[in-house]
Amino acid sequence: MALKKTPLLAALVVTAATSLLAGCGDDVGKVSLGVFTTKDVIIDAKTDPKLPGVTCHISRIEANLDFADPSDMSISCRQTGPITKAQLAGIELGKKGEIVFTESLSILFKSLKVRRIYDSEHQTLLYLSYSTKETNGSHKHALSTVPLWGTDAYEPRPQAVN
Repeated sequence: MALKKTPLLAALVVTAATSLLAGCGDDVGKVSLGVFTTKDVIIDAKTDPKLPGVTCHISRIEANLDFADPSDMSISCRQTGPITKAQLAGIELGKKGEIVFTESLSILFKSLKVRRIYDSEHQTLLYLSYSTKETNGSHKHALSTVPLWGTDAYEPRPQAVN
């Protein structure tokens, strides 16, 4: 009997721990979706760990009494401080970029990830937020960009001569 209760107990412990951690740190907003629902819109602010001059605001739905939150999300990233050439040299420059934030949305292997990709041709940082689990035939995702124009990291391009 005790063995059959173990997965349920583990799920409850994980859910409780996630609930405790959800209130810590980078919450900047929480809006109820109405009186007759247990769902809220949560807005988090996350600073890029390698480019501290970039802050991303991510909104998502939190379903308080469900084991999994919906996959819908939105992201908006802006320059909120200096971005230097030295910082830019420390990021992944390949087409896949690198994961900069991850947050669990479920005990069933679903998470929200934010990946930074550098578009060198346009000197722009791309921040792609996405769900790791397909929902209704779709992997939910959103995109925000931060141009380097006006920062120390911007490299002026030679002008074409006609």
